[in-house]
Amino acid sequence: MALMAYTGKVTVGGVPDVRELAELIITKVAVGPMDNNAYLLRSWQTDEQILVDAANDAGTLLELIGDSGLRSVVTTHGHYDHWQALAEVVEATGAETVAGAEDADDLPIEVARRVSDGDTVRVGRCELEVIHLVGHTPGSIALLYDDPEGPPHLFTGDSLFPGGVGNTHGNKEDFESLIGDVEHKLFDRLPDETWVYPGHGDDTTLGHERPALPEWRTRGW
Repeated sequence: MALMAYTGKVTVGGVPDVRELAELIITKVAVGPMDNNAYLLRSWQTDEQILVDAANDAGTLLELIGDSGLRSVVTTHGHYDHWQALAEVVEATGAETVAGAEDADDLPIEVARRVSDGDTVRVGRCELEVIHLVGHTPGSIALLYDDPEGPPHLFTGDSLFPGGVGNTHGNKEDFESLIGDVEHKLFDRLPDETWVYPGHGDDTTLGHERPALPEWRTRGW
């Protein structure tokens, strides 16, 4: 049976959503209790897999991973709702832990690889670029997959959502840092068709969000 068209709309306890690219399969699942998104990326050529944010519900994530194993778990930032299942997933799979250098010490287990701007994370023959976005946390990262046969795909953690940047809790300096990084490192560089996979909620595109950038700056959050 053919897969339904990918929408990026998932619910906790519901069915994962699967997107098939030319060289990469992206599976999105929602886990509770804070409706976090986790993303399993699988190489068509090698069956190698990585997980973006072992947020919660380790049983759900391990079932998704299946018998193919896991090369690494990338944690987008150090907030606790994004790593509740990290220790259990790593123990079960032996996966390498990857996180932004400035947030690595906030995770519950040792981070094997601390990354920042321009570093890469591989899954099979596919390469994802690390983009450091400072503001939601000091070490927040996004992952960019520049699909050679289609638009770019961007995993943003809690730094960019439909409708705005991540929460900076009223801190003006953190907001200015985050909005600046998001504008210059994402919107100024990447095309409108870039697909955005956030840490919570529905997906979006840079083109859909771009017209609102001045409004975000004016409102200050």
